[in-house]
Amino acid sequence: MDTSEKLYELIWMSRPLMQAADTLVERNLKGTSLTVRMRAVLEVIALHGSLPVPEIAAHLHINRQYVQVMVNETIAQGFTQKISNPRHQKSALIALTVAGNQIINQVMTQERVIVRNLASNLDATSIDEAHGLMSKLLIALQTLEKGNPL
Repeated sequence: MDTSEKLYELIWMSRPLMQAADTLVERNLKGTSLTVRMRAVLEVIALHGSLPVPEIAAHLHINRQYVQVMVNETIAQGFTQKISNPRHQKSALIALTVAGNQIINQVMTQERVIVRNLASNLDATSIDEAHGLMSKLLIALQTLEKGNPL
């Protein structure tokens, strides 16, 4: 199999990889009243601070309107709240509530234990190389997606 065929397979392996990760995340969310998509919103805010919906969407690489639905779910569950945005009057910041901060920190701590266990069975150099490759591949595919040549 030539290099381009291996790369093709690698790209398509990312879908079942993400589905397996989502399934594991979903299983670990049982009893929290969080969904996988709500968890994604909370993680972005936990890592980057209070943000308006368009910036959350940019971090998640998904449509702003869809993220608005996700944010509305987190607000309804009491995990986030709207606060005033000093940079933009019409675009509120979405901030974690105390409950949201507690639950996302608990979830992320549990997930890090799982990832540490996975990493202990893999070679650090291979992880570094895979990270570099996936980063380059993501940038290249996003460039093509925007209609720009490589």
